Amino acid sequence: MHPFAVLADDVRRRLVEVLATGEQTAGVLVDLARAEFGISQPAVSQHLKVLREQGFATVRADGSRRLYALDPAGPRAAEAALARLRAPLTQRLEALHTEIARGRRAAAADQLREDAS
Repeated sequence: MHPFAVLADDVRRRLVEVLATGEQTAGVLVDLARAEFGISQPAVSQHLKVLREQGFATVRADGSRRLYALDPAGPRAAEAALARLRAPLTQRLEALHTEIARGRRAAAADQLREDAS
């Protein structure tokens, strides 16, 4: 699944935002998703499964509790995908800046010639 597809879902994006603040218990994440989105515990579990499988979350057992944390691999993959989209635009903007600078230099040279005559 593309990293943008993972983050396109409001629930998953919110869970990632919360995990970015630090490790959370599954119970806290379920309560949050239920309160904000009105979804069931099994639905939250499915979203957490997607986050784990796609590299956005890790889980570890602590007795009977499950503790979730943000896995940096997922956000890095999203950033890399965004960088691939930005690259062509960046090249075009750099070319535009070069042309603007050339135009300014040419206008300044024309002004100097005009002032000299």
